[in-house]
Amino acid sequence: MDDKIKKLTEWIKESDNIVFFGGAGVSTESGVPDFRSVDGLYNQKYDYPPETILSHEFFMSHTEEFFKFYRDKILYEDVSPNDAHIGLAWLEKIGKLKAVITQNIDGLHQKAGSKTVYELHGTVHKNKCIKCHKEYSFDDILHMDNVPICDCGGVIKPEVVLYGEMLDDATMMNSIKAISNADILIIGGTSLAVYPAAGLINYYRGKKLVLINKSVTPRDSEASLVINEPIGKVFREIMAELKE
Repeated sequence: MDDKIKKLTEWIKESDNIVFFGGAGVSTESGVPDFRSVDGLYNQKYDYPPETILSHEFFMSHTEEFFKFYRDKILYEDVSPNDAHIGLAWLEKIGKLKAVITQNIDGLHQKAGSKTVYELHGTVHKNKCIKCHKEYSFDDILHMDNVPICDCGGVIKPEVVLYGEMLDDATMMNSIKAISNADILIIGGTSLAVYPAAGLINYYRGKKLVLINKSVTPRDSEASLVINEPIGKVFREIMAELKE
């Protein structure tokens, strides 16, 4: 086992107040594409940039085009949790992990069994009519034609945070509280480039800040431990050691 992963494993053994903060890199190993890599959505060609399509203004003014992109590039039907999701759920189950804070909207943490999950950017698994507020499922949206319309005639909107929309206050406050109280903060699969989410790291008061990412981040110099490995591999090795 790599010395850095071994050190993290020892820290985990000694702690019962761990918080995990994750980004797109946590889900790419499950087959969910990210936005900012060389092959990510931001580097593909569309009539409009993805940042424009995934904005509140575009949703309201070009609703049909929004949903074409959304179904094609955001909704993934056949994806399963990977070793990182599974490992985090297990750490919560045995009382070590207190919360998962995620920028992802795919629901894979819950699918793996995690209970306390704060979804900063919302989720594809909740959808609501903008007129009567009736709720609809992931499958409802996936299988409706064109623009999904509620029984009342209103447009059904995914409960994901689009560009130009505010993050949910309660989710942010719960995330800040969890990070502020954490003994160990593990940040994984994120470039720490998206704000205000990336600013949550500033609330950590502990002395064991761990960054797990395949590439460097702007906050590496502040970390107690930097592991430049695929996050699934890291958690696979940690779980193997802890379960011995």
